[in-house]
Amino acid sequence: MLHAFSFCYNSREHYYIWDYENGSLYETDFPIFLYLTTGDGTEEIKAEAEELKTNLKPPVSYSSFSKHTDIKALCLHICHDCNMKCGYCFADEGKYHTGRSHMPAEVAYAAIDMLIERSGKRQNVEIDFFGGEPLLNFDIVRAAVEYGKRKAAENNKIISFTLTTNALLLTEPVIEFLNREMENVVISIDGRAETHNAVRKSKSGGDTYDKALTNALNFIKSRGDKKYYIRGTFTHNNLDFCQDVKVLSDIGIRQISLEPAVLPENHKLHIRQEDIDIINKEYKKLAELYLDRINTDKWFNFFHFMIDLENGPCITKRLNGCGAGAEYAAVMPDGDIYPCHQFAGVKQFYIGNVLTKKFDKSVSKSFSRINVTLKEECKNCFAKYYCSGGCAANAYNHSGNIGGIYKQSCEMIKKRLELSLAISAINIL
Repeated sequence: MLHAFSFCYNSREHYYIWDYENGSLYETDFPIFLYLTTGDGTEEIKAEAEELKTNLKPPVSYSSFSKHTDIKALCLHICHDCNMKCGYCFADEGKYHTGRSHMPAEVAYAAIDMLIERSGKRQNVEIDFFGGEPLLNFDIVRAAVEYGKRKAAENNKIISFTLTTNALLLTEPVIEFLNREMENVVISIDGRAETHNAVRKSKSGGDTYDKALTNALNFIKSRGDKKYYIRGTFTHNNLDFCQDVKVLSDIGIRQISLEPAVLPENHKLHIRQEDIDIINKEYKKLAELYLDRINTDKWFNFFHFMIDLENGPCITKRLNGCGAGAEYAAVMPDGDIYPCHQFAGVKQFYIGNVLTKKFDKSVSKSFSRINVTLKEECKNCFAKYYCSGGCAANAYNHSGNIGGIYKQSCEMIKKRLELSLAISAINIL
């Protein structure tokens, strides 16, 4: 199955053919591109294009594939509390509509016990400390890491930890601990000061950019070659987000992710369908900036342009995505279990509780049956094996069905994949 697309860089138009069933990328000329996109061409061109099609490997059927239900990762809501109030926060200022609460040690330990018990034969398991702001409950983060490492060793497991923070509480003792214990640390900063301060306010309504950025740069300097990334959000109000990435790159940040806000359709910051053309043009600007800075001292790695055609995600990952609800779950401060942080508090998707050891396997099975090859909207999409059908929570919030789609996200993902493929091809040449 073929998808033809073009990309203009440095005044040269590049034409590509993507065999999305088999993951092969070809650079072609304009006549072949024209024929594949419009059907126009000479008989010679048509014959050449048809010969190309006949030489492709037949697609592999994965329709009988289902997800594992052994849990490999948990998101611990270490506290439903935050020291900020962001304008696009889906979590009700970190409270998740449940009130402010901090996870006690007994819940964290019970969650780790469940992960060890339900991970089956998996040797590698993961814990992600999330909030709210998890550093508001730092003592429990520290205790959970110590307990998790001991329990993993006792059960012949290897456990890795990650943490997501707004950086306001990154003191020297915290930084030293994170550098020693965390496999990855995600820091939320939105790019330019005016972009960030417009939506990422302190609880008192003040600006947070200067403190967050100072602390983040101090952390990055101390981090060495260990993993981190700056994770920003763009909204309807800053569709020129390439400038936000440029600012982060200019100040020396090398690992960057920028995500679209996903909000109810009546929210003032919601990404609208009419924004998509503007967003996709901005992604093209970002791809050009990315290419311009490769092999320079301003190089940066942009999460959505990372693609490896030879050793990319395994087929399990490509079909399943994040594994929410099946291989991945979130634990609330009171021990309640949900498929992921975005389903927190949605009673329809309540799985159980780590303290009572109640675990409703029927919820996990409903998520395990979500397979990108079984989604009608995805069957003929060239991006299906890289978006894996998209986010189940976004699909549910916008279509009412965890197996549905979120249209705006689909359009952005397709554009990002085209640009990623073009970047990969240009880098090879």
